[in-house]
Amino acid sequence: MTDKTRRILIVDDDPSMRYALSESLEACGYEVESADNGSEALQKFQARPFGIVVTDMRMPRLGGMDVLKGVKKISPQTPVILITAYGTVSTAVEAMKEGASEFIMKPFSLDDLQAVVKKVLVSSVAPEEEILPETPVSTAVEIISQAANVRSLLALMRNVAKSKSSILIQGESGTGKELFARYIYRHSSREDRPFVAINCAAIPHHLLESEMFGYEKGAFTGAVQRKPGKFELADGGTLLLDEIGEMDIQLQAKLLRVLQESEVDRLGGREPVSIDVRIIATTNADLKKSTEEKKFREDLFYRLNVIPIHIPPLRDRKGDVVLLGDYFLKKYSRINGKKKPVISPEAFRILEDYSWPGNVRELEHVIERSVLICDGDVIFPEHLYLENPIRYVPKETPAGGGTEPDLSVQAATGEPVTLKEMEKTMIFDALRRVKGNRTQASKILGISVRTMRNKLQEYESEGEAIPSDS
Repeated sequence: MTDKTRRILIVDDDPSMRYALSESLEACGYEVESADNGSEALQKFQARPFGIVVTDMRMPRLGGMDVLKGVKKISPQTPVILITAYGTVSTAVEAMKEGASEFIMKPFSLDDLQAVVKKVLVSSVAPEEEILPETPVSTAVEIISQAANVRSLLALMRNVAKSKSSILIQGESGTGKELFARYIYRHSSREDRPFVAINCAAIPHHLLESEMFGYEKGAFTGAVQRKPGKFELADGGTLLLDEIGEMDIQLQAKLLRVLQESEVDRLGGREPVSIDVRIIATTNADLKKSTEEKKFREDLFYRLNVIPIHIPPLRDRKGDVVLLGDYFLKKYSRINGKKKPVISPEAFRILEDYSWPGNVRELEHVIERSVLICDGDVIFPEHLYLENPIRYVPKETPAGGGTEPDLSVQAATGEPVTLKEMEKTMIFDALRRVKGNRTQASKILGISVRTMRNKLQEYESEGEAIPSDS
């Protein structure tokens, strides 16, 4: 891939949106620059070539259409993607006439953005050029696990992905249900068609119907133009109904009819609109129990539960805490421009023994916080900020050598061990294990030799006897 192709220009007046879009594309290996207004964007584009421009539609002074026209005037072949929350058919037609490559409607996921950028580059770059980023990281398909129960679950998902049958994914909050839904989508025959997600818990009940099914102009006060619903936007592709258990029971009846008839009735519409959509629903609730309590329609449950999938909680995914912890360390070290720290053996044992009620999401937040708090190159227990603290309890090395010291972990009881004492104990135990070799002890602890030397000098100044080979 050429340098020009790898450069992407993001244009948005919202700082948080610019940051999110930039981070998402940089994670895929692209070189990203941003501008907070249309004028700055065109200046940057004039100064150097970019492989693609992604711009918001509504901005002060120069809007997205102005950016589109300016870019095309300078470089007609450069693809431009427009992002808007106020899309209309006429606006889309105008944008396409001006040369827009894609038109993305808000709200959208960052995974959708990555897929659109890849699609646009594939269609615009010369065949001899390499299309993919040098270091792709696609959260849409990457599920990190070495646990046998997760690997078998992924095999099942690949087997059922090609069908059109509805899938119900259940699991605790934070287990990554949407990530697994996207994994199914990426392995389906609809991969090149839209993936549309709607959070049934995040949208008020009185607005969810219009979001799902759309409405005609004049259908209600404020409906100044026709708006297609999520089902229509997902036509030919996949629709994710996230947190389906939170949907109002009256709306469930309308959803059931859509699934049975494969057509939607827009609010204020005169005739139904045919749709071809594969449904994936997710929930952290026990829908079977909800049907017994009359909180969820039994007929809708069976319609959705054609292929049931249960995501195991993190505490039941053997070995994944360490694996995911290292992945998040790399991610947040890169995002924050820091050297990747290592997790001390004691901190690792605490992470492994923790019950993780918030699952993978909680682990990610703990690692993100630890990276920010850690002011050195090692994450110690004090950087984790976990509930129900666990502390390190060393066991003495048997006289005359014997086995290595047992670096065990147990719940905090009795007199607390200070962080300084715990740190010193870990360093001394490591030195005894390698007979005083400071370089090897540093590697065991995951710290630099310089840090080890500074710590030992501090202990010596306090009158401590440093373990050695003697």
